[in-house]
Amino acid sequence: MNPNLDSLSEEIQQYLEGEHFIIFRSLSRSLDEGSFVYWDAGRQPDYRKFLDCALQLGVRLIHFHTREFRHDHREEALELVEEADLTREEKRDLQRRIKELAIYEGFVCAIELTFDFEGRIYVYELETEWFEEWRDILDELDASDAEPAEGESGYGGFYSNN
Repeated sequence: MNPNLDSLSEEIQQYLEGEHFIIFRSLSRSLDEGSFVYWDAGRQPDYRKFLDCALQLGVRLIHFHTREFRHDHREEALELVEEADLTREEKRDLQRRIKELAIYEGFVCAIELTFDFEGRIYVYELETEWFEEWRDILDELDASDAEPAEGESGYGGFYSNN
């Protein structure tokens, strides 16, 4: 997979506009309550087929969310590494892995398209491979009981409001 999804994000937006979908620029809906149905993007990566389903159902409103990897995400994670209950070697390894991701700052790392139909939220998601590495790092930090400093939200809102 491409190291970023910037051009695909632009392509999807043009397609949505060309097919006269109503584009609702939303935050990620992953935290919404509801029944989710996920498109198998591994076997059927073409977003047009997902959107064709919406058209066949008479749905024109598409929630469109892109996630960009930012410098402050890495900086906050590096701070959490320092506070984490890890060995010196584990901290060095995490710091190295976090710093290696600097080359992706400013790139789109995830795309989410969703629509609602009969009480369910239908979801099409794509993520870069390096974003999966980022989530592994966050999971390791979470497992280490790293706590954000008072007044900080943790992970720069990366899971929720990015």
